[in-house]
Amino acid sequence: MNWILAQCPCSGGGGVSGGIPAWIILTATFGLWLLISLIWYRKGASTMSKVGKIAIVVVLAAAVIGVVVMKKRSTSSPATQPTSQTASGLPRLVDLGSTTCVPCKMMAPILEELEKEYAGRMRVEFIDVNQNPDAAKPFGIQLIPTQVFFDASGKELWRHKGFISKEDILAKWKEFGVTFADAQTAASQPASAPVVERLAPAKADTRAKDAVCYLCDKDIDAKTLVVVKTDKGDVRLCSPHCFFIMYSCLTEDKTGFEQKVSVTDWGTGKAIPAMEATYLYGLDVKTGRPTIKAFGDKDAADKELKASGGSLIAWQIVQEKELENRCGFCDRACYPADSAKVAVGGVNTLGCCSHCALGVAARTGKDIEVHERDRLTGEEIVIKTAGGNVASLQPGTAVGWFGLRQGPDGQYVSAGCFHQGFFASPDNLKTWLEQNPLETGRLITIQRALADKMKLSPQQIQKACKMGQCAPK
Repeated sequence: MNWILAQCPCSGGGGVSGGIPAWIILTATFGLWLLISLIWYRKGASTMSKVGKIAIVVVLAAAVIGVVVMKKRSTSSPATQPTSQTASGLPRLVDLGSTTCVPCKMMAPILEELEKEYAGRMRVEFIDVNQNPDAAKPFGIQLIPTQVFFDASGKELWRHKGFISKEDILAKWKEFGVTFADAQTAASQPASAPVVERLAPAKADTRAKDAVCYLCDKDIDAKTLVVVKTDKGDVRLCSPHCFFIMYSCLTEDKTGFEQKVSVTDWGTGKAIPAMEATYLYGLDVKTGRPTIKAFGDKDAADKELKASGGSLIAWQIVQEKELENRCGFCDRACYPADSAKVAVGGVNTLGCCSHCALGVAARTGKDIEVHERDRLTGEEIVIKTAGGNVASLQPGTAVGWFGLRQGPDGQYVSAGCFHQGFFASPDNLKTWLEQNPLETGRLITIQRALADKMKLSPQQIQKACKMGQCAPK
């Protein structure tokens, strides 16, 4: 009886596709019972005769049931996977899914973008396995979503189960030798975004070399200058904070390293040993960033304390406070006010820059949620990942800036964390570039920024943002 009810549409699943309807089976069962009753109560028939006839009926019924069971099994088993489909003259991507499962919903905007961007160059087809099971049956899928790639002749090239990013789809086509006009641009830009790239500064950098911070490339304020003595020359930094960023990234033995460091006396402008100074530690009420002023004279520090407020602390306490907040990806020192907020596995951490924030997914192997700010307007940008891909993006127009610099060999490499950022729209990015003529790099999608981090090996992640030596530019 349980087997019979399993075919009923109201039992969940709407019956077996291609099987015998439940009402026919119930009718046949009732007819079998009626036939047995007539035989048993027929006059003039011996008990043995009745039993014999009933046995025949039961055998026939069993045969019918056996046929039904075999038919059920044959229709419920996966269909033979097709090796080819009708040739369309174009490469074809078929996504089999539904409108209810989470990864299927994540695929929807990607399919829409591909269909728009590659119209006339690639066919993109979505099959809802719930609404159109007959169309899905020839593919013999076992999991949704499943994407099936066909070449222009209709031959199946590859299939993938689960969510797959737009970039990985295009990369897979390229792997099979299928290329599209402007495919490289389409892979790195949002559907409606222009190409934004600047590989040479908009104006010459006329600043004196010793007036530029070795780490962040910002102008050095003479009152907060920090100098590190090295065998290769002096390393000049714009603030104690930039020193501790560099210090947190050093791979060398740091024993006695602080003895090489001098800071600038806030009052006199003279260089004094960093470990001997008294520091006035405060907070900028506008930005939330700490302020650090060094003094060689305790009385001068007390006077500034009464004028501006804060706390007087020694070098060791400055070091503890500066190193207490670290990036969840590269482990460099950072200020929460400057960093992206990252939630991973129920734990909150920081990303020293927007790209390192995405790198937390690569380091932990877990899904993350990133809250970053537009570098121009401060507007919040929220990214959620799933399985190493962008699952949601708010606002949907947000893009990334990948800062690049040209190395001595002529190749372009990352310009470092200080030159990366996210923007709520390409227009915001372009405005920011106008205001920062020395910045060089290119626009990339948030998905591409994440994919670049996910491709890093454990060894590469371990070395992220680490400096092998401290040397001037």
